[in-house]
Amino acid sequence: MGLKLWHNCRAATMQADAPQPYGMIEDAALVVDGERLHWVGAEGELAPDLRARCGEVHDAQGALVTPGLIDCHTHLVYGGDRAQEFELRLQGASYEEIARRGGGIASTVQATRAASTQALAAQSAVRLRALLAEGVTTLEVKSGYGLALEHERKALQVARSLGRSHRVDVRTTFLGAHALPPEFAGAPDAYVQAVLGMMQQLHGEGLVDAVDAFCERIAFSTAQVGRVFEAARQLGLPVKLHAEQLSDSGGAQLAARFGALSCDHLEWLSEEGAAAMAAAGTVAVLLPGAFYFLRETRLPPVDLLRRHGVPIAVSTDCNPGSSPCTSLLLMLNMACTLFRLTPQEALAGVTRHAARALGLADRGVLAAGMRADFVLWDVQHPAQLAYAFGGNPCLRTICRGEPR
Repeated sequence: MGLKLWHNCRAATMQADAPQPYGMIEDAALVVDGERLHWVGAEGELAPDLRARCGEVHDAQGALVTPGLIDCHTHLVYGGDRAQEFELRLQGASYEEIARRGGGIASTVQATRAASTQALAAQSAVRLRALLAEGVTTLEVKSGYGLALEHERKALQVARSLGRSHRVDVRTTFLGAHALPPEFAGAPDAYVQAVLGMMQQLHGEGLVDAVDAFCERIAFSTAQVGRVFEAARQLGLPVKLHAEQLSDSGGAQLAARFGALSCDHLEWLSEEGAAAMAAAGTVAVLLPGAFYFLRETRLPPVDLLRRHGVPIAVSTDCNPGSSPCTSLLLMLNMACTLFRLTPQEALAGVTRHAARALGLADRGVLAAGMRADFVLWDVQHPAQLAYAFGGNPCLRTICRGEPR
């Protein structure tokens, strides 16, 4: 295939130990070898013999280059929408009240079960294309709106197929422990047992990259989630957790005991939970879209996470009930304006730390040996990606070494 040179650009490499903010390299060049980055640095330092070996030369025309963006927490595959519940919340009903009346996740489960595979794929592809237009090269897609084997399988199969048809790396997470389906009303422990069976079956079919659960008073207890995580560990699957969104349930400590890749939401995270996450190397995934959409008032404890050195990722949480958002760039702005992250922290949150939240060590920074996933932007400085909202300065996305 030969080497490919991209030059005449400025590169925000996002390397953690770089001497410059954002890991900036002015007058940068990138050499791509197949699906990997072969060399990244200042163009003046590019060896003449290496340049001579580049069979293709691409002029970036002064664009800013960043790693491909990573959306590490989405519920992209679902049927229907919940616009009516949006109206109810504006009339005063809380998220929990709607859920207890049979709305919320349960209503999306009904729509998702009713949708054909083709309809589910078509609806989800519209959302996916919006994310890809903003430079997303990797995203996680959770199940959790089927809550029965055939429907969880359908959602995970659709997620896998979308990755193949749209040139994006899709990581699938089994979220069977998302809510209690109607057929198990009043029998949560029995449903958890069913979740364990689903997990084993779907993992055997090659559809599961990780396992998640919703640990909350309207969902599953720490004891129930512990059963799910223990079964995941027996299968060799990494775990993640929806934790401390509506209350402090101790979910972060539980997740840390199982070496969780991430804990997500975290508005009610305690000092003990943050310390446990830091010790386990667990990433905090902040979801400003849900915070905004649900009109929450309790901010996630960003200073606490910083003090304990917990890596902070940012994601859309794309879902029908609490964050119907398909703009990761908007989440950069919200993470800064609502949660007071710096633009550099926010960009690290959708690159380097987002990769870590998915257990992926081969992307999220621009460096030799990493996957050749990068984006060309029509901006002068990386802070502009978080500063402006409502526009899209993405010029071109390179995924696995090839333009998309």
